[in-house]
Amino acid sequence: MKKLLITGGAGFIGSNFIRHMVNKYPDYRIVNLDKLTYCGNLENLKDIEKHKNYKFVKGDITDAKLVNKLVGESDIVINFAAESHVDRSITDPGVFVRTNVLGTYTLLEAARKAGVELFCQISTDEVYGSVGKGFSKEIDVLDPRSPYSASKAGADLLVRSYFVTFKLPVAITRSSNNFGPYQYPEKIIPLFITNLMAGKKVPVYADGMNMRDWLYVVDNCEAIDVVLHRGSAGEIYNIGIGGETTNLALTKMLLDILGKDESSIEFVKDRPGHDKRYALDVSKLKALDWKPRHEFKAALEETVAWYKDNEAWWRRLVKSQ
Repeated sequence: MKKLLITGGAGFIGSNFIRHMVNKYPDYRIVNLDKLTYCGNLENLKDIEKHKNYKFVKGDITDAKLVNKLVGESDIVINFAAESHVDRSITDPGVFVRTNVLGTYTLLEAARKAGVELFCQISTDEVYGSVGKGFSKEIDVLDPRSPYSASKAGADLLVRSYFVTFKLPVAITRSSNNFGPYQYPEKIIPLFITNLMAGKKVPVYADGMNMRDWLYVVDNCEAIDVVLHRGSAGEIYNIGIGGETTNLALTKMLLDILGKDESSIEFVKDRPGHDKRYALDVSKLKALDWKPRHEFKAALEETVAWYKDNEAWWRRLVKSQ
């Protein structure tokens, strides 16, 4: 029986990953450590909360005493815990440094002392910075441009250093923008869906020509699973679909799905340091026999349907903002 400590498991990607692992590996013991900040929600895991091999622990990844105890009881540590909203990092960078850098350090120290089999850091394509042309590769120099991406880049470098210096088995995944069920409605896709469902306009930054590679969260979870079981220690793996969509094109797709017209678009002032384009070379991960199973438009339609079917879930969150 593998014993997994998953941090940040009540968040968007973490909760989807826990559901994936519980259903696929019923003999794994999974402990979910989450602070339950504004975007941590135990309702995300209501369907598996009573699973015999799942346990939730409320706590902070910067709490060394708690982290040492939980890591010491684990074979594998997977760190999803992070502050992740770029706009919030511009308002309060310190929170991001504390959680994303100090929190990762606390987990790494515990993992080093416990001698875990693997420490997997969940990161982001944003650490590469804006890509004018071509695709970011795992060996590229990092060029973060927001406090959020800088804090994630710092964490990645710490993780890598523990492999080189202390021989701690680590892996880092850097995914493109995720979307899907249970995403807190501050990110662009759930924000736009919920705004349109509520009869509100959707705020598009600048001219809407910023480009992102959109990855359905289920495909990301399956990719992380592949890295855990077939990846190599010390390696970094990009996760994406290998294509980009402008924010304006994405917006128009959502308008079409929800039966709205372009009068629902409100162009707003661009945010500081807004990266123009992210694009990932995912050939390294595909060499491990992974590829995304979901086509973007179909997955977007599934996501809209989920928010329609779970209106009570998101309306409560929107009301509390």
